[in-house]
Amino acid sequence: MSETVADPSRRTWIAITCGAGAIGGAAVAVPFVSTFTPSERAKAAGAPVQVDISAVKPGEKLTVEWRGKPVWIVRRTPEQLESLKKTDAQVADPNSDRKQYPTPDYAKNQHRSIKPEVFVGVGICSHLGCSPSDRFQTGSQPSLPDDWAGGFLCPCHGSTFDLAGRVFKSKPAPDNLEVPPHMYLSDTVLIIGEDKKA
Repeated sequence: MSETVADPSRRTWIAITCGAGAIGGAAVAVPFVSTFTPSERAKAAGAPVQVDISAVKPGEKLTVEWRGKPVWIVRRTPEQLESLKKTDAQVADPNSDRKQYPTPDYAKNQHRSIKPEVFVGVGICSHLGCSPSDRFQTGSQPSLPDDWAGGFLCPCHGSTFDLAGRVFKSKPAPDNLEVPPHMYLSDTVLIIGEDKKA
């Protein structure tokens, strides 16, 4: 029967090797784990955007970028606001009850905005992510009904939205245009991407 005699120097080398392996593993893991934190560029991309809307005249639209999305700011005329009463019965979700793009409580109204004359909405169709185009002119036009009251047309599949971003019935888009979180710092300056509740 042979008896194995432990070599003390061998034990020392095994302990040193294990310790070095643990330190090396930690050294590799720290940079790897740090890649999960967002970069400064990513943080900036998700940051709120401050916009001065003082130069936007009634009937005009300003587009800004927030989180890589186009956000429309439309200053509606009194006539355009009045047209929303007419489209109430024609849109699929007049009260913005659908949950795909939850509408903030402060925009759950006929005009879908904090200030009736200013609409703030993400310019991406809820169907396949196309960008609708402005069709503010009223009346008969190609791809639009004869009684068109103004709004937006997605040219890809024909979805139409009124001037509050509400999708008309029987269209491919399943939901209204998204209203992003926003708030006013003054009468002419708003922040997109932040509100008092956020």
